[in-house]
Amino acid sequence: MAQRASLQAIFLMGPTGAGKSDIALALVDQFPLEIVSVDSAMVYRGLDIGTAKPSRDVLARVPHHLIDLLDPAQSYSAGRFVRDALAAMAGIRLRGRTPLLVGGTMLYFHALLEGLADLPTADEELRHGFDERAARAGWPALHAELARVDPRAASRIEPADSQRIQRALEVFHVTGTPISDLQLTRAPFIPRASVARFIVSPNDRKRLHERIEKRLEAMMGEGFLAEVAALRARGDLTQDHPAMRAVGYRQLWSFLAGEFSQEEAVRRAFAATRQLAKRQLTWLRHHGDAFWYDPLESDATAHMSRKVQEVLGFGPRT
Repeated sequence: MAQRASLQAIFLMGPTGAGKSDIALALVDQFPLEIVSVDSAMVYRGLDIGTAKPSRDVLARVPHHLIDLLDPAQSYSAGRFVRDALAAMAGIRLRGRTPLLVGGTMLYFHALLEGLADLPTADEELRHGFDERAARAGWPALHAELARVDPRAASRIEPADSQRIQRALEVFHVTGTPISDLQLTRAPFIPRASVARFIVSPNDRKRLHERIEKRLEAMMGEGFLAEVAALRARGDLTQDHPAMRAVGYRQLWSFLAGEFSQEEAVRRAFAATRQLAKRQLTWLRHHGDAFWYDPLESDATAHMSRKVQEVLGFGPRT
């Protein structure tokens, strides 16, 4: 049976710690798929342990697109991701395979399905000013300011989500127009009907938090702190670089800078990761029509395999 003609890609989405990578590898072993990473931190070389990047052995066996693209001193954007992802997907389809987009950076998935607004480039002077104000008053105070100038954007952004608050305020200050208004002009890059969306999310939030905590403990045991120390020792990186603002890296950097103890840094990293998972789950609720699976159920991967076989229109490789 031929593959469904309208299918352009499979999306495998879920909160951090849900086990997306292991499921993706299991699916690639069964079907003619190629993995495209949808992770804003895995694009950086040297951010390995704290991003749960696949090991060198795994990457050698199962190549992943959009991993290790940039030096941590560089910046990556949703616009750059869309260009890179569309190019990778086109190449995969030319090889007779189906792109399997896997990750937890919901902004990137959203950009593919909803499009990108024509927004101004980053203004470093403005961003530095927002960072200084947040250091004095806290990001919730800047979120309150955003609520006054762009209530629609503020309603979608958590008071502690520093990057999105900063960007929304930056766009308003540069253009004089709320980012929520500018985002109404975008068009999708991939029609939603041409994507099979799979979501892995534990039904028990407590068990997800336990997985996140255990994963962070394992990362610390694998040398996460040494990884951050090596990045800091380069001398050309600061806490303001996007790569160093990734969850976990930001908190351990602050410990190395003497701002608080290692124990407090790990506690804050765990809390920040839980908040990230909460934001991811909030976004995923808009995909109620996707195929949802609880990865903690013993037969979840088998059920997903059968559904993948159905959407592809042919059986596993022999």
